[in-house]
Amino acid sequence: MVTEQTLAERLHSIFEHLHRNPEVSWGEVETTAFIADFLRKEGFEPNTFENMTGLYVDIGEGTPMVGFRTDIDALWQEVDGQFRANHSCGHDGHMTMALGTILLLKELAPTLTGAVRIIFQPAEEKAQGAKALVEEGVVDSLHYLFGTHVRPHFELQDGTYAPALYHGAAKLLTGTIKGVEAHGSRPEKGVNAIEAAAALIDGLKRVWISPAETASIKMTQLQAGGTSTNIIPGKATFGIDARAQNNETMEALTAGFEKVITAVSMMYGATIDYQVDAHIAAAQVDETAKAIMQQAIIDVAGKEHLAPEIVTPGGEDFHFYAYKRPKLKTTMLGLGCGVTPGLHHPHMTFNQKRLPKGAQIITRALVLALHQVERSENQ
Repeated sequence: MVTEQTLAERLHSIFEHLHRNPEVSWGEVETTAFIADFLRKEGFEPNTFENMTGLYVDIGEGTPMVGFRTDIDALWQEVDGQFRANHSCGHDGHMTMALGTILLLKELAPTLTGAVRIIFQPAEEKAQGAKALVEEGVVDSLHYLFGTHVRPHFELQDGTYAPALYHGAAKLLTGTIKGVEAHGSRPEKGVNAIEAAAALIDGLKRVWISPAETASIKMTQLQAGGTSTNIIPGKATFGIDARAQNNETMEALTAGFEKVITAVSMMYGATIDYQVDAHIAAAQVDETAKAIMQQAIIDVAGKEHLAPEIVTPGGEDFHFYAYKRPKLKTTMLGLGCGVTPGLHHPHMTFNQKRLPKGAQIITRALVLALHQVERSENQ
């Protein structure tokens, strides 16, 4: 039997291992192997992928109807003067809660009214892992999908839990401006890529969005010219960061960006090409899923530890599941665990003692979701 004490002890050991062995996006080889080995020792058969890292496991009888997803990658950042993989976004804690959930579901398996799928997703930090798993069909049978994320101390009080996280949308784009090089004394013979880039920057300021919406689009990278200052540069590369609190506003930003590119290209006679390197969808929280998570928090932690839903400007790859599968009901648990100084800080730390409670809340939400699916099918 998994008591609170034995659960806490096991999860502490799991967390310590995962924290000491971070791996970056698409390189989570040893992390995947560790989780797979853990599952086999607990009597489960993990499902891995031939062409990428990550895995999933099903618990219970029949086709999985509800699921929980955790991210498994770390960031690549400078820590004390040295660049290395580093778990400064809490994914080590998320994985720990997922494995704790599996331990709890193992005991509940005989009483489950359906099957549960636990998903260990790679490449969240690259905003590519959810897309890859959608393409693999991993969430196709699910009615509900839950996620979780540790929260900063200034956003959520330690020891409290939020039933939904409303992350914003983000797009990261890179592109190339191709003009014509010329001698500095004959600017009329060339097409200055820097001048075209300046016009692009100015045009982005005129992508108008309703004042009621939170959004921004701006150039964050620009490289052009060589070592000689007497040459009209014929090529420039750029990066664009776009942010919006909802997906509709992001679509409006993207449409405005494309109009600016068309106008600048025509004005300067330059060719401007771009690509979307990352697209993070805004949260599409389902009200029933949120209500289930809220009830799970109350059941496990008590109503006094229930916090309001959180609206945050950050992005989360989790929301791409509902973006691509609109019928999928999703929400994320916000775990108040005193993250300090903040997410992505190289020395980020948090209260690990909250992880067992997080696993218990997630487990309860999955059980409640199974009951909800059963009721819906019997109506």
